[in-house]
Amino acid sequence: MSETVLFAREFLRSPLRTASLIPSSARLVERLVAAVPERGEPVVVELGAGTGPATEAIQRKLAGRGRHIAVELNERLATHLVQRFPRAEIITDSTWELPRILADRGLRTADVVVSSLPWSAFTGPHGRALVPKIASTLSESGVYTQFTYAWAHWAPPSRHRLAQLRQAFEEVVASRTVYRNLPPALVYSARRSRVPAGQFSASAVRAVNLIAS
Repeated sequence: MSETVLFAREFLRSPLRTASLIPSSARLVERLVAAVPERGEPVVVELGAGTGPATEAIQRKLAGRGRHIAVELNERLATHLVQRFPRAEIITDSTWELPRILADRGLRTADVVVSSLPWSAFTGPHGRALVPKIASTLSESGVYTQFTYAWAHWAPPSRHRLAQLRQAFEEVVASRTVYRNLPPALVYSARRSRVPAGQFSASAVRAVNLIAS
């Protein structure tokens, strides 16, 4: 089964848990993983890995260095990732459990968090707290990248998430639109977390939601 067919099938099974009907394009993935260092031993966490277009790009950039932890809630997609990427640490779990996932592997923070999660993942009680929780897992120089579709860029849900990003991070930069992706998309890059590493709290969530509301 091709990756496109697999991804489309899982989207049709559960459209709210899968970001798109088809995987991200190479051009979009290139921008999504641009923050992954080409030197050193970084800890890279990938959220919503899907069929693995970003996973492949991260593995290529790391070239055996550091740690690559890919979190995918969909068990079928996670099984596919395990088969394709034996050098990555594939975790079938919720992104909400990210601090525990890191702690279980002897890690306190990540250097880069790359997210292909659908915006629906950021709704509801847990979803509204997800941005500050991710921010709390980053190292002092850590970077969080998240893609969004251009057509929804100015819709209320996307504007709300962007407000959350700006409250949780000192710097949030949007890339140019990638028109060679279907549908066209762009990438947010967030740096300098306002939530101290390992200090995720209810007060941090309230502060983010207050600004974002």
